[in-house]
Amino acid sequence: MIEIDGSYLEGGGQIVRTSIALSALTKKPVHIYNIRANRKPSGLKHQHLSAILAVSKLYNAELKNAYIGSEELFFYPREVSKNYIEVKLETSGSVCLVLQTIFLALSNTKEHIRVKINGGGTFGKWAPSISYLENVFLPTLKKFGFNAEIKIIRHGFYPKGGAKVIADVYKSELKGKIIERNISRICGISISSKNLKKAQVSERQMEGVLEVLKDYKLNIKPEHVDTLSPGSAIDLWTEDTRIGANYLGEIGLKAEKVGKMAGILLNKNIISMGSTDPYLADQLIPFISLAEGESKYTTRELTNHTKTNIWVVEKFIDRKFIIRKKQNLYEIMIS
Repeated sequence: MIEIDGSYLEGGGQIVRTSIALSALTKKPVHIYNIRANRKPSGLKHQHLSAILAVSKLYNAELKNAYIGSEELFFYPREVSKNYIEVKLETSGSVCLVLQTIFLALSNTKEHIRVKINGGGTFGKWAPSISYLENVFLPTLKKFGFNAEIKIIRHGFYPKGGAKVIADVYKSELKGKIIERNISRICGISISSKNLKKAQVSERQMEGVLEVLKDYKLNIKPEHVDTLSPGSAIDLWTEDTRIGANYLGEIGLKAEKVGKMAGILLNKNIISMGSTDPYLADQLIPFISLAEGESKYTTRELTNHTKTNIWVVEKFIDRKFIIRKKQNLYEIMIS
């Protein structure tokens, strides 16, 4: 059984999500202890438990101590037993963090599997947005051989959430890939609830982006959506190499400022000359550990999330990552 200290380094829910997904894939039982021990409150939160239960349902796994607030968890995986599951998320728990856990757990699937998520948020402060998953995360993983699609029925914002999302995962076989940097243009979605349409929130967020990124070729579109709670966000990404940034609207924060902050974040990632942004660099770690052959990419920052993910992955997979500092960039490689 693999032993994982849930308080290691970053010490958050990411350790649990990565461990459960890799346990399912490798068929190695895992014991996770000190779960979020340095956080207040400690232990599993609802969105962590939802991700665990989803993977458990897919793999017909045996679970021990799986409840909200639990600081210790045992997971005993079996074989994939279902090709369709539904996941219920309370309030505005992150749809995207649950989906990323499921995607990793199914990254070598040989059949079509559908996951329907009811509830939760598609945009949140401490998680990737659904637009980031659609336009940065999944297109990059497709280069490695992972095939999945997302269909958004309804978006969800804090506090009520209420999102409805369908994810389809298709037959996949991960192969190593070197991510080269090649940027042709910047795309984006400026999104807001329909009850903010009169205030032109989506359009004003776009104006903020233009203030920062006026020298680039831009293709940003406004979108007005039905939601249970009002909210706004803007997501930006580059093509052909996918590098992303986003910013979430808040009460008291001008829409133009939201767009400007997203533009500043993306520009920071672009001028660094890395082939991934720091968030993608972290999220790719477990997938490339499973990919046959060499994988390599660069990023401007080696975050604690990335270091933690590498530590967890090397507990399950008999491969070693090589990190090299190259001027202002970090090169992440596995062969």
